[in-house]
Amino acid sequence: MAVYTEIGDDELRGFIAAYELGEVLSCKGIAEGVENSNYLLGTERGPFILTLYEKRVSPADLPFFIALMEHLAHQGVACPTPVRAKDGTALRELCGRPAAIVTFLNGMWPRRIDPFHCAEVGAALARLHQAGESFAMTRPNSLGIEGWRALYEACAGRADEVQAGLGAELGEELVQLEAAWPRDLPSGVIHADLFPDNVFFRDRELSGLIDFYFACTDAFAYDLAVCINAWCFETDGAFNVTKARLLVGHYRAERPLAPEEIAALPLLARGSALRFLLTRLYDWLNQTEGALVRPKDPLEYLKKLRFHRGVGDPSGYGIDR
Repeated sequence: MAVYTEIGDDELRGFIAAYELGEVLSCKGIAEGVENSNYLLGTERGPFILTLYEKRVSPADLPFFIALMEHLAHQGVACPTPVRAKDGTALRELCGRPAAIVTFLNGMWPRRIDPFHCAEVGAALARLHQAGESFAMTRPNSLGIEGWRALYEACAGRADEVQAGLGAELGEELVQLEAAWPRDLPSGVIHADLFPDNVFFRDRELSGLIDFYFACTDAFAYDLAVCINAWCFETDGAFNVTKARLLVGHYRAERPLAPEEIAALPLLARGSALRFLLTRLYDWLNQTEGALVRPKDPLEYLKKLRFHRGVGDPSGYGIDR
């Protein structure tokens, strides 16, 4: 989450008047993440999250995101539920941006990842995939492999400002992934961004999943590869096989993986690492002046990408076929 757009008091009061939330008691910007402007909204009805959509979020995609959260919540997935205004709409406009209010989830995201976090995330991801099977809408992955070349070309000319030789290395990696990428894996609704700051825990129990604004229709195993990258590396860059084994094992206990999904994990993990490297690199090179946001280090994902290149088969992640 982040804050790019500041909201005036009069604008906020006019916006909230369309809802049955009572008086606004507080509105505080949330300075985490990189995509949208988010506020913790306190009202007489309780706390909510107010989001103004900007940057990579296309307004045409917003009905998909809103409907998906409603569907998943009805299927028992602990996720934010969109709040509808008095006229029944969940999407409105605020400060010239599309905007929505969603319910507040209790819990904290883990600053230090322990093995039990990975086990809980694996199981929750599988349940999300299963719950999404009955969701009728689809959305292509705008940040899937078909979108990586445009991202690369937007960064290639300045990539060496971050590290010498980075542009050439990423270009070569992209060519290899485009040639080998699997196209026929089991697919459906995926989260596509299930990082630790998008997962809430209360003590040792997972209490909710948030930030569905990259959700799309893509390979389930790719979503699992995103989580391997996000949850199974230590702060010093070392890969933790125990965490990966728990994450994948608890996923498989809820939703069995086909042999081709398991076999594809090393390649999918490389692709996931490149995707987040490219988007972080773009944000690093194109920072918004005055925004309350902290760009993330793209080189963290260069280290992960290089690790995955050396993994010959899933056993390198502690995963049995």
